[in-house]
Amino acid sequence: MTIDTAIVPVAGLGTRLLPITRAVPKELLPLGGKPTLHYVIEELWDAGIRRTILVTSPEKSRIAESFHPAPELEQRLLASGKPELAQQLWSHSPAAAMQLETVIQTEQHGLGHAVAVAEPMVGEQPVVVSLGDCVLETTDDNNVIQRMIEAVEKHQADIVITFEQVPPEKVSRFGIAKPRTQGPIFELDDLIEKPSIEEAPSHLAVAARYVFSAEIFQALRETPRGKGNEIQLTDAIRQMIQSGAKAIGIQLNPGERRFDVGNLHSYTESFIHFALADPQLRERVIQAVERKGNARETR
Repeated sequence: MTIDTAIVPVAGLGTRLLPITRAVPKELLPLGGKPTLHYVIEELWDAGIRRTILVTSPEKSRIAESFHPAPELEQRLLASGKPELAQQLWSHSPAAAMQLETVIQTEQHGLGHAVAVAEPMVGEQPVVVSLGDCVLETTDDNNVIQRMIEAVEKHQADIVITFEQVPPEKVSRFGIAKPRTQGPIFELDDLIEKPSIEEAPSHLAVAARYVFSAEIFQALRETPRGKGNEIQLTDAIRQMIQSGAKAIGIQLNPGERRFDVGNLHSYTESFIHFALADPQLRERVIQAVERKGNARETR
């Protein structure tokens, strides 16, 4: 089975990052020296995805524009003796060959609604869903989405979801797995949205990556709107599982991490991590932190 299409929802208002997101979409906030969404598209490309549908909003046209070629800027950089900066433009990424398409979500009614908006462009084929405000850092060339696609084929699964182990105090922030079997790859019995610590069936939290058969769209059409008039993707997944769909969970490997730019605290942590991993930024970050620490000590 060939899975070569992905949906990337990027229409959210980014309210937890206001007022920053009034000026810059959260998906374009930098992680180290590169916009968050560029990492997401490169991850998809490395997994063999060749077509990505960005579900965006009328107010966020800048997102698609960030992937457009910039020949005038590139020529200016080359003419001014800055070829190293020209090489950092998106057009020089191998993933620049990705076929990028956009569909407008005119009203935001939840993640499930965002995925459903892309149905006419996907048709009757399986599809990857990657959240545009989350980056997964992997430890080898076999990235998470590749492993998910392999799991679809090996287990004849209708749903594959990536999970990460989180501390007990964080389970109330995520969809949490109820495993039917144990191990790094397991069969999923249910998915519980934001349970309390006492109610949580595990500490495995959804890590922003999914693969679905085309049946997800029928499930979304049948999913009633809930809190905030939103269609919850978790509700549609549960409906599929209860109707007999086979769902597989994949745990992140040791050393792999999910980085979220959805709120100021997690974004700050993510930026510092990627800045420290960037040879051009690492020493500057360390020096800045040391100066701040020394300044506090002298007060």
